[in-house]
Amino acid sequence: MSPELAKTRVAILGSGNIGTDLMVKIVQRSQTLELAMLVGIDAASEGLARARALGIATTHDGIEGLIQSEHFNDVAIVFDATSAAAHLHHAERLAGHNKRIIDLTPAAIGPYVVPVANLEAHRDAPNINMVTCGGQATIPIVWAVSQLAQVHHAEIVASIASRSAGPGTRANIDEFTTTTARAIEAVGGATHGKAIIILNPAEPPMIMRDTVYLFCDDTDQTALTRAIEDVVARVA
Repeated sequence: MSPELAKTRVAILGSGNIGTDLMVKIVQRSQTLELAMLVGIDAASEGLARARALGIATTHDGIEGLIQSEHFNDVAIVFDATSAAAHLHHAERLAGHNKRIIDLTPAAIGPYVVPVANLEAHRDAPNINMVTCGGQATIPIVWAVSQLAQVHHAEIVASIASRSAGPGTRANIDEFTTTTARAIEAVGGATHGKAIIILNPAEPPMIMRDTVYLFCDDTDQTALTRAIEDVVARVA
């Protein structure tokens, strides 16, 4: 592969549901990223086993295993799919190593980023926070409406299958609601934001469903519909 077409090498911290899902997406779909290593803390992790089966380097020694690995110097981006508490330590250990960090936890050390709304403003930030799954699914709609009318209150309800929520997600429930609510205000433009998460134990597992409630000033309904349809198409 020529240098101009070379893929950016990345590492993923966290071998749970989110980290494993991201691994599969990078391996199967990405034209620009190459996964150098999947990092976990449990040697018996199913995610690490799946990575090894795909020929991807792994370590169960956490962030230290990544830093000490032969792949570390080649890694340009580190995705953190662990927990909010763990990310605080990871960010501290990665400081000074010139790695771009994409935080998939609710830790929010760096700026909130919802790509359709504010990616360009934070493209060069060393650590960006992707809010939460519920935030990424709903804030674009809040943002689209706020471009046309003052949104006084925005409330989102994220319902996800209990089976899809691993230990990291369950440990982050409080951080999920706080971070999402703050991002609804900071990125979505609402005066007041609120977030609720529901873990649904139904079998077979349900598909994630997000509901958005807005209290806003009157505006042209045709323009509002067009703005929402446009932002949904851009995200999809």
